[in-house]
Amino acid sequence: MKKQKIGICGVGTFSRCFVPLFQAHPLTQEVVLADLVPERLKEAADAFGVKRTCGSMDELMETDVDAVAIFVQRHLHGPLTIQALEAGKNVYCAVPMASNLEEIRRILELVEEKRLIYMNGETSYYYPSALYCRDRFRKGDFGDFVFGEGAYYHDMSHGFYRAFQHSGGANWKRVAGFPPMYYPTHSTSLVLSVTGARATHVSCLGVRDHADDHVFEVGANEWDNVFSNETALMRTSDGGMMRINEFRRVGWWSQISGNPMSLYGTKGSFEETAFGQCWTGLEKEELKDVTGDLRCARHVSAKQADENLHEVLQRDFHSDYSKSHPTQRLPEVFIGMQNGHMGSHQFLVDDFVKSLGTKKLPLVNAWEAAKYCVPGLIAHESALRNGEQMEIPDTGHPPSDWDLLDPNESV
Repeated sequence: MKKQKIGICGVGTFSRCFVPLFQAHPLTQEVVLADLVPERLKEAADAFGVKRTCGSMDELMETDVDAVAIFVQRHLHGPLTIQALEAGKNVYCAVPMASNLEEIRRILELVEEKRLIYMNGETSYYYPSALYCRDRFRKGDFGDFVFGEGAYYHDMSHGFYRAFQHSGGANWKRVAGFPPMYYPTHSTSLVLSVTGARATHVSCLGVRDHADDHVFEVGANEWDNVFSNETALMRTSDGGMMRINEFRRVGWWSQISGNPMSLYGTKGSFEETAFGQCWTGLEKEELKDVTGDLRCARHVSAKQADENLHEVLQRDFHSDYSKSHPTQRLPEVFIGMQNGHMGSHQFLVDDFVKSLGTKKLPLVNAWEAAKYCVPGLIAHESALRNGEQMEIPDTGHPPSDWDLLDPNESV
């Protein structure tokens, strides 16, 4: 099987969690780094022993890399993904997929037309709670789906100020006011990846921000967005309901994760709080605390250089597996390497590189990514209309002749 040359666009703090994993994967031949900031690019290249670097995405597109992994500011994901696909490169992109419907539709067109691999790096797909619920849902333990809720509670003070300032420079507020529902996939994927349904209709409300940093104000950001918190109620294609909370001003702390989920069925239910997780059913005997099986420890190899990160981001970037993670499918070399976001990083990299080698669709492919992202875009429009119920476009399915990757299969 041909080994892959992978370019990484953007070498900020988050992408550095992934560079060693791409380098170490047995199906990777070479990693090439690209960044607009020369000093940052050189420092990263020296730190990871990378020989080839590029000073821009344009320059990277002129190289012989087979694929590009995009780790840049979130509003640039759509344009850079389209640029890479049009250049004939396969794409791994951090979330969200894009920030408007036109970009998403163009990505889907290019992926299908050129038969390129696109994968969205949705970490929540491999969160222990999602793995646990998918397994029990497949077994029929939930019965019929009734209601699910996913949330992303991340206060701006929990590392976001520094992150936006680091990537946005002097004009960081222009992008820090990104509408919360434009970044919905940590929440939507927790429910939709379990049930397999899609969201069909939405009504959303927003909370106007009153903080004195003037991030969420008309004229302060590229979207004239005034909402720091948004809540959406959605109808799903299986007849159920889903609530999504995207909060950037919230006094909330969890010892587990900033992405709690709960899912209720006619036979059984899963609930997650700031303190733990439980399974319950119709009978008293079915109530079970499953926190121990789903807990991820902080990774022991966290570097001292990361001590300037907020504690929430420290946890996000350095977390080990839980008992629910299928570690037997990972390359042996990954065991003991840095992991993150509830044990998800290594599984995401493994999925993508295996998809490149087999030409099979990754689990979080372009159509799955659109299913997670589009509901948030329509939800924000609903909030601008004071909660008007709106229909969510159906972005379709992959071609029937394109096989889905089985990540457990040896390649």
